[in-house]
Amino acid sequence: MKTIAIASDHAAYGFKTMIIEHLTAKGVKCKDFGAAKGVTVSDYPDFALPVAKAVAKGDHNYGILICGTGIGMSIAANKVKGIRAALCGDTFSAKATREHNNSNILCLGERVISQKLALEIVDIFLNTEFSNEERHIRRISKIEK
Repeated sequence: MKTIAIASDHAAYGFKTMIIEHLTAKGVKCKDFGAAKGVTVSDYPDFALPVAKAVAKGDHNYGILICGTGIGMSIAANKVKGIRAALCGDTFSAKATREHNNSNILCLGERVISQKLALEIVDIFLNTEFSNEERHIRRISKIEK
């Protein structure tokens, strides 16, 4: 069973809650790393780094990070060795980043995409397997050195 580490800052609490409910209804186990309801100001690295470390350590299969744009979360998460966080705003990118980059964290921007699109992106990201093609393995190995 896949387990998902998920977090948001204050700006994306609504999307985080919606995604957790969506995944839980499908039988996917989620661990919520925050932010808590009612928090009005928070800093995205305080949530991105614990999720990234948990995914890199192997405690969870994937991570989902959400902030206003998704940019801050993706920058912070990619600082952790072993993480390939991808900011996706469309379904093609969600599929391609899993197939080609074997990305293990999905980043989303609540202020950028609709709720419907966010859920489509989440489903595609989590249900797409890495291609294991030699060219993609070679490219990933070059950034992991």
